[in-house]
Amino acid sequence: MPFDEKTEQKLRKQILTYKISELMTDRERARLLGLPKGCRIRENAKIISPENFDCGKNLWIGEGVILDASGGLMIGDNTHIGSYSMIWTHTAREQALAGETEISRDKIKRAPTKIGENCWIGGPSVIYPGVTIGDRVTVLPMSVVIKDVADDAIVAGSPVGKLKNLEQKVSQLEERIKELEDK
Repeated sequence: MPFDEKTEQKLRKQILTYKISELMTDRERARLLGLPKGCRIRENAKIISPENFDCGKNLWIGEGVILDASGGLMIGDNTHIGSYSMIWTHTAREQALAGETEISRDKIKRAPTKIGENCWIGGPSVIYPGVTIGDRVTVLPMSVVIKDVADDAIVAGSPVGKLKNLEQKVSQLEERIKELEDK
Protein backbone atom coordinates (compact mmCIF):
# COMPACT_ATOMS: atom_id res chain seq x y z
CA MET A 1 0.00 0.00 0.00
CA PRO A 2 1.93 3.10 -1.19
CA PHE A 3 2.01 6.31 0.81
CA ASP A 4 0.25 9.42 -0.42
CA GLU A 5 2.42 12.35 -1.52
CA LYS A 6 1.98 14.28 1.73
CA THR A 7 3.12 11.29 3.81
CA GLU A 8 6.10 10.69 1.50
CA GLN A 9 7.22 14.32 1.89
CA LYS A 10 6.89 14.09 5.67
CA LEU A 11 8.95 10.87 5.75
CA ARG A 12 11.59 12.31 3.44
CA LYS A 13 11.99 15.36 5.70
CA GLN A 14 12.32 13.13 8.77
CA ILE A 15 14.93 10.91 7.07
CA LEU A 16 17.00 13.93 6.02
CA THR A 17 16.76 15.43 9.50
CA TYR A 18 18.14 12.24 11.08
CA LYS A 19 20.88 12.01 8.43
CA ILE A 20 21.99 15.58 9.19
CA SER A 21 21.87 14.91 12.93
CA GLU A 22 24.56 12.21 12.65
CA LEU A 23 27.16 14.99 12.61
CA MET A 24 25.90 16.74 15.76
CA THR A 25 26.41 16.51 19.50
CA ASP A 26 23.66 15.07 21.68
CA ARG A 27 22.41 18.53 22.71
CA GLU A 28 22.54 19.89 19.13
CA ARG A 29 20.58 16.86 17.93
CA ALA A 30 17.94 17.44 20.64
CA ARG A 31 17.58 21.09 19.61
CA LEU A 32 17.28 20.12 15.93
CA LEU A 33 14.47 17.71 16.85
CA GLY A 34 12.69 20.39 18.89
CA LEU A 35 13.15 18.79 22.30
CA PRO A 36 12.92 20.99 25.43
CA LYS A 37 15.82 22.59 27.30
CA GLY A 38 18.41 20.27 28.76
CA CYS A 39 17.44 17.26 26.63
CA ARG A 40 20.03 15.06 24.97
CA ILE A 41 19.56 12.38 22.31
CA ARG A 42 22.31 9.98 21.25
CA GLU A 43 23.14 8.73 17.77
CA ASN A 44 20.73 6.48 15.88
CA ALA A 45 17.83 7.20 18.26
CA LYS A 46 14.52 7.73 16.46
CA ILE A 47 11.25 9.41 17.32
CA ILE A 48 8.42 8.00 15.20
CA SER A 49 5.61 10.54 14.69
CA PRO A 50 7.36 13.36 16.59
CA GLU A 51 4.21 15.50 16.31
CA ASN A 52 2.63 13.17 18.91
CA PHE A 53 5.63 13.25 21.28
CA ASP A 54 5.51 15.32 24.47
CA CYS A 55 8.45 15.32 26.82
CA GLY A 56 9.73 17.29 29.77
CA LYS A 57 13.08 18.95 30.24
CA ASN A 58 16.37 17.19 30.86
CA LEU A 59 15.33 13.98 29.12
CA TRP A 60 18.23 11.70 28.17
CA ILE A 61 17.63 9.35 25.24
CA GLY A 62 20.29 6.68 24.71
CA GLU A 63 21.85 5.45 21.51
CA GLY A 64 19.59 3.43 19.21
CA VAL A 65 16.41 4.12 21.19
CA ILE A 66 13.11 3.90 19.31
CA LEU A 67 10.36 6.15 20.65
CA ASP A 68 7.13 5.38 18.82
CA ALA A 69 4.80 8.33 19.40
CA SER A 70 2.26 7.38 16.71
CA GLY A 71 -0.38 6.69 19.38
CA GLY A 72 0.76 9.51 21.70
CA LEU A 73 3.87 9.36 23.89
CA MET A 74 4.52 11.44 27.00
CA ILE A 75 7.76 11.34 29.03
CA GLY A 76 8.31 13.47 32.16
CA ASP A 77 11.22 15.65 33.31
CA ASN A 78 14.62 14.21 34.24
CA THR A 79 13.99 10.74 32.83
CA HIS A 80 16.67 8.52 31.29
CA ILE A 81 15.87 6.06 28.50
CA GLY A 82 18.70 3.53 28.20
CA SER A 83 20.39 2.63 24.94
CA TYR A 84 18.52 0.41 22.49
CA SER A 85 15.26 0.58 24.44
CA MET A 86 11.97 0.56 22.53
CA ILE A 87 8.87 2.39 23.70
CA TRP A 88 5.78 1.56 21.67
CA THR A 89 2.37 3.20 21.25
CA HIS A 90 1.13 0.92 18.48
CA THR A 91 1.00 -2.75 17.59
CA ALA A 92 0.48 -4.35 14.20
CA ARG A 93 0.05 -7.84 15.66
CA GLU A 94 -3.61 -8.20 14.59
CA GLN A 95 -2.76 -6.85 11.14
CA ALA A 96 -0.04 -9.47 10.69
CA LEU A 97 -2.16 -12.35 12.03
CA ALA A 98 -4.98 -11.39 9.65
CA GLY A 99 -2.56 -11.42 6.71
CA GLU A 100 -3.25 -7.74 6.02
CA THR A 101 0.31 -6.38 6.07
CA GLU A 102 0.59 -3.92 3.17
CA ILE A 103 -3.12 -4.39 2.45
CA SER A 104 -4.85 -2.44 5.20
CA ARG A 105 -3.89 -0.44 8.30
CA ASP A 106 -7.32 -0.96 9.90
CA LYS A 107 -6.08 -3.56 12.39
CA ILE A 108 -3.16 -1.49 13.72
CA LYS A 109 -3.99 -0.64 17.33
CA ARG A 110 -2.69 2.57 18.94
CA ALA A 111 -2.74 3.53 22.62
CA PRO A 112 -1.01 6.40 24.45
CA THR A 113 2.02 5.45 26.52
CA LYS A 114 3.24 7.54 29.46
CA ILE A 115 6.46 7.55 31.47
CA GLY A 116 6.60 9.77 34.56
CA GLU A 117 9.24 12.10 35.95
CA ASN A 118 12.62 11.08 37.36
CA CYS A 119 12.48 7.58 35.90
CA TRP A 120 15.37 5.38 34.84
CA ILE A 121 14.69 2.91 32.03
CA GLY A 122 17.71 0.64 31.71
CA GLY A 123 18.49 -0.39 28.20
CA PRO A 124 17.71 -2.39 26.31
CA SER A 125 14.15 -2.61 27.59
CA VAL A 126 10.75 -2.69 25.87
CA ILE A 127 7.63 -0.81 26.96
CA TYR A 128 4.38 -1.92 25.36
CA PRO A 129 1.63 0.34 23.95
CA GLY A 130 -0.81 1.85 26.44
CA VAL A 131 1.43 1.36 29.48
CA THR A 132 1.69 4.08 32.14
CA ILE A 133 4.85 4.16 34.23
CA GLY A 134 4.66 6.31 37.36
CA ASP A 135 7.18 8.78 38.78
CA ARG A 136 10.58 7.73 40.19
CA VAL A 137 10.37 4.25 38.65
CA THR A 138 13.42 2.10 37.92
CA VAL A 139 13.10 -0.39 35.07
CA LEU A 140 16.16 -2.64 35.18
CA PRO A 141 17.92 -3.49 31.90
CA MET A 142 16.44 -6.07 29.53
CA SER A 143 12.95 -5.77 30.98
CA VAL A 144 9.64 -6.00 29.11
CA VAL A 145 6.92 -3.78 30.58
CA ILE A 146 3.43 -4.97 29.53
CA LYS A 147 1.30 -3.36 32.26
CA ASP A 148 1.20 -0.17 34.32
CA VAL A 149 3.86 0.46 36.97
CA ALA A 150 3.11 2.47 40.14
CA ASP A 151 5.21 5.36 41.46
CA ASP A 152 8.52 4.49 43.18
CA ALA A 153 8.59 0.89 41.91
CA ILE A 154 11.65 -1.06 40.87
CA VAL A 155 10.77 -3.63 38.21
CA ALA A 156 12.70 -6.24 36.25
CA GLY A 157 12.19 -9.24 34.01
CA SER A 158 10.24 -10.38 31.01
CA PRO A 159 7.48 -9.57 31.74
CA VAL A 160 8.42 -7.37 34.66
CA GLY A 161 7.77 -8.10 38.29
CA LYS A 162 8.12 -5.71 41.20
CA LEU A 163 11.43 -6.21 42.99
CA LYS A 164 10.26 -4.54 46.20
CA ASN A 165 7.59 -7.25 46.56
CA LEU A 166 10.21 -9.96 45.98
CA GLU A 167 12.49 -8.45 48.64
CA GLN A 168 9.59 -8.41 51.10
CA LYS A 169 8.76 -12.06 50.38
CA VAL A 170 12.40 -13.11 50.87
CA SER A 171 12.47 -11.25 54.17
CA GLN A 172 9.27 -12.99 55.31
CA LEU A 173 10.67 -16.40 54.33
CA GLU A 174 13.91 -15.70 56.22
CA GLU A 175 11.90 -14.76 59.33
CA ARG A 176 9.83 -17.96 59.04
CA ILE A 177 12.99 -20.08 58.68
CA LYS A 178 14.43 -18.45 61.81
CA GLU A 179 11.20 -19.17 63.71
CA LEU A 180 11.33 -22.83 62.67
CA GLU A 181 15.02 -23.12 63.57
CA ASP A 182 14.39 -21.67 67.03
CA LYS A 183 11.76 -24.34 67.86
